[in-house]
Amino acid sequence: MRAALWRYRRPIALLLLVLALVLLEHATGLRSHLNLQYLQDLLHGNPLSSLALFVALFAVGNMLHLPGSLFLAAAVYALGRLDGGVLTYIAACISCVCTFVLIRLLGGDMTVHLNRPLALRLLGQLQAHPVRNVLLLRTLFQTLPTLNYALAVSGVRLRDYVLGTLLGLPLPIALYCLFFDLLFTAAHKL
Repeated sequence: MRAALWRYRRPIALLLLVLALVLLEHATGLRSHLNLQYLQDLLHGNPLSSLALFVALFAVGNMLHLPGSLFLAAAVYALGRLDGGVLTYIAACISCVCTFVLIRLLGGDMTVHLNRPLALRLLGQLQAHPVRNVLLLRTLFQTLPTLNYALAVSGVRLRDYVLGTLLGLPLPIALYCLFFDLLFTAAHKL
């Protein structure tokens, strides 16, 4: 029994982390407090401390599977298209790297030891061109927490993950910034 627990210690640690995050979110009501109005008010406060808190909330929110678009919309509304986009890019990169490092510490590279042909083929493709594949995944799925978790346990090196993330996030963030700016401009005209 003890050997089985030791063998599955990493998946158990990941499950416990997810469970702890869910319990934390329910106990604190964090999800209900993290809304567009709260984030906008936060960004209009003390600039330096509010920016640091925004980045921290983005990282925690991302681990709790809150959509990054909520943070981006608040930043664009409060700071404008360019400044809001830059802040969100920085927060998204920090959030993704923090999630990767935490999940890698707990889960290691669990998926490398899979014995499933499809999983091995997909991981082989990921390992063959890690930066390109992380860049493509980031462009398509931005800061999707499930993607962060999967890449963390995939065996991708941190350096390749960071580079793919840094290169893959600007395009979707820029497109969302334009979208939210147009949306807010249209709403103000009504």
